[in-house]
Amino acid sequence: MEKRLIKKDALAGIAKKMTEDFLVWAPVKKEDNVIFAQLGKSDEPFFSYLNSKNAPKNVFFPHTETMMKYTRTEKGMEFSSEENKAAQSVLFGVRPCDAHSFVLLDKLFDQEKYKDEYYIAKRQNTTVISLACVTPPYTSCFCTSVDGEPVSSEGSDVLLTDIGGDYLVEFSTSKGEALAKYFGDIKADAQADAKKADIAAKAKEAIKSKIPAHEIKPILDKNFDNPFWNTIHGKCLACGTCTYLCPTCHCFDISDEVKGSDGVRIRSWDSCMFPLFTLETSGHNPRPSQKERWRQRTMHKFKYYVDMFNAISCVGCGRCVMYCPVNIDIRKIVEDISKLESGS
Repeated sequence: MEKRLIKKDALAGIAKKMTEDFLVWAPVKKEDNVIFAQLGKSDEPFFSYLNSKNAPKNVFFPHTETMMKYTRTEKGMEFSSEENKAAQSVLFGVRPCDAHSFVLLDKLFDQEKYKDEYYIAKRQNTTVISLACVTPPYTSCFCTSVDGEPVSSEGSDVLLTDIGGDYLVEFSTSKGEALAKYFGDIKADAQADAKKADIAAKAKEAIKSKIPAHEIKPILDKNFDNPFWNTIHGKCLACGTCTYLCPTCHCFDISDEVKGSDGVRIRSWDSCMFPLFTLETSGHNPRPSQKERWRQRTMHKFKYYVDMFNAISCVGCGRCVMYCPVNIDIRKIVEDISKLESGS
């Protein structure tokens, strides 16, 4: 693995320089929020942040995307697919929890048997540069409970770690190495590695929020009808904030929009928190209340995804904890589930 050093004040300039050759997505400050957005000529990337409000999964799995266009002609229908038109992109400054989410989404969208070509094209054409978490985190962060670490290169092609006056730049894949020319030519030494190791250990210790995420799967296996599910949904507004901000939620709806002879097939995010999500044409809804919807959300992340892919579908970013308007806390739900068998 090649390693280099760059001055901290050079980082924003590197990101802007890349916009000459790629579409660059990076954190930018919008009023009181930090969000991931495509950098324009007048935009300044903002790297002094703990985490963005939105998850950057939007780069690979857009909020809304055109899957296909079609036109009715005298000879019949003409179709054009959109999946292979992803531009060469760089996703710059992603936190390790969000980079971890890409690995989890890969398991779903890029399976051996089932492949989502829309997602795959964007993933393959994008280089991910992650920014290690080395400052005290939000109190809602719990990445170490769900197989993550604040200084980790998992899911990314380049890892940047603040080691003082410099960033240690580690190129972990061939895609990352292809961007080496943007990061100067100062080679990192053993002293930089030692600094990083010390910083990584302290950053991991700083994650104080812990949940028994791995312990609850066998409990969920046999508690589908437990009265516990009546206790967590009462104040839920079904607003979908938790799912729309989540890095790993991936529910979607597909619709056709037609005007005259032309039409488009569009995929848009959906949410298991919405009443219409499971409403059948007959009028029957197998998840008629927020009780069933909250059970589904919890089961999916900590049981069903584990059953299918041997991985928890949560990265501990804490967005759902921070931004739920009625303060429903997934950490407390997991903690309470862990006590079900003992009856405590």
